Amino acid sequence: MRDSALEQDGGAVLELRGVCKSFGPTRALHQVDLDVRGGEVHALIGENGAGKSTLMRILSGAEHADAGEIRIDGVSRRIDTPSAGLALGIAMIYQELTLAPHLTVEENLTLGQEKHTLGLVRSPRDAMRRVLAMLGHAELPLTARVGALSVGAQQVVEIARALLRNARIIIMDEPTSSLSNADAQVLFKVIRDLREEGISIVYISHFLEEVYEVADRYTVLRDGESVGAGPMSETTIPGIIRLMVGRNLDEMFPQTPHTPGDPLLSVENLSGQPIPCNVSLTLRRGEILGIAGLVGSGRSEILRSVFGLRSAHAGTLKLEATQLDIRHMKPERALQRGLDLLSEDRKGEGLATGLNVAENTTLSSLLRFARWRGFGPLRLRFERERVRHWISALNIRCQGPAQRLAELSGGNQQKVVLARMLEQDADVILLDEPTRGIDVGSKVEIYRLIGQLAAQGKGVVFVSSYLPELLGVCDTLGVMHRGQLRAIRPVAEWTEDAVMHVATSGTESGAA
Repeated sequence: MRDSALEQDGGAVLELRGVCKSFGPTRALHQVDLDVRGGEVHALIGENGAGKSTLMRILSGAEHADAGEIRIDGVSRRIDTPSAGLALGIAMIYQELTLAPHLTVEENLTLGQEKHTLGLVRSPRDAMRRVLAMLGHAELPLTARVGALSVGAQQVVEIARALLRNARIIIMDEPTSSLSNADAQVLFKVIRDLREEGISIVYISHFLEEVYEVADRYTVLRDGESVGAGPMSETTIPGIIRLMVGRNLDEMFPQTPHTPGDPLLSVENLSGQPIPCNVSLTLRRGEILGIAGLVGSGRSEILRSVFGLRSAHAGTLKLEATQLDIRHMKPERALQRGLDLLSEDRKGEGLATGLNVAENTTLSSLLRFARWRGFGPLRLRFERERVRHWISALNIRCQGPAQRLAELSGGNQQKVVLARMLEQDADVILLDEPTRGIDVGSKVEIYRLIGQLAAQGKGVVFVSSYLPELLGVCDTLGVMHRGQLRAIRPVAEWTEDAVMHVATSGTESGAA
């Protein structure tokens, strides 16, 4: 965070005045104001559904405001299309990736901006390599197919594409949501370098600690209205949270009393290529087992192998008294056996965005809505009643069961995924980054829900890159290092430094 005296250097390069936007009867934005100065990082903060992404889509030309004014360098501008926004020097990096997975890194970096001579496309490869090097990924091959890259590497490509367009104003919507801590620190350095060159950054993130670290000023939206703004140096994280949710959050990690009981799930000698290898763990009824580790260490692969989304070479899976060969696991069989998975890739694997809220909520439990014990037409009224129950229970902000899922904010989409899992009513809940891209108020609701599931006697495996939530929510914690699951201990025996020691070195001497 910069000294407040430096925040007065640049005049306002961007001004939004009285911006309003509605989608049918739903009011997304009402009289929103925003000022962004030259060469500053301006944090746009708010809960899911507060209107942040809608406001930025209007600024980038992807949406049209119903009322209000946009000024660039004091001149009123009409931004009708994303290309018009780019022409004015505005680049947008969306929370959900907008890459073409079947194309290469090079083709994605130049998509829509191709230059040619005598009909032959010329790619600025030197510029591409400089930008990737700036992002700490000089080794990323330009010829690699983007769909074959990890989610974190795809996010790097997304950021590099915006930087290649020489934008004066760069909007970053949750840019670190898929990045490792090391990649995030590289990004923060890039942001500081861009700021020193006079480029303005509008930074949207639910990680308030990183907002406090990187931003100069902030604006908070709540229910589509701007409710606070000012220098970061003159506020605190609790103060921002109060503006976001309209109340004090008394407890960030609410505790629901629960006691781990008998073994529910045992995994022995799980191995595969390239990771994980020789992994064993035991999950008890009523236990929340956390798995920490660096991106690429094999955390997600454990869950995907247990659920049958990833082929395992060897290993056994024991569900209470039933022993299974993990090599034969498939998602359908896992669901039948009482296992369910929340994927870290919400858009690609967790949801059917072309369907509505009701269809996504009941997608894996349709048989129970059939009229004759799994056969015959669906009891649609009963289905809608169940969906309305979960909409109310999880505080999902939507128009109702029939609303298209794609129209919901990312956080509310995540709640629909959780509603599907709750309706499925599995005994073993596998959660892979369940709070990624979720605002702080919704995170607290999810933490409370996880505790309630444990109190009901269910077993929860919780994978996360955010150590405070693992230490605040879990009963036990293990750490992945290069495909090995190490040091499963009660969470009280861990500190953040101890977890990182094991995650980076593989030695267990770092535990408290």
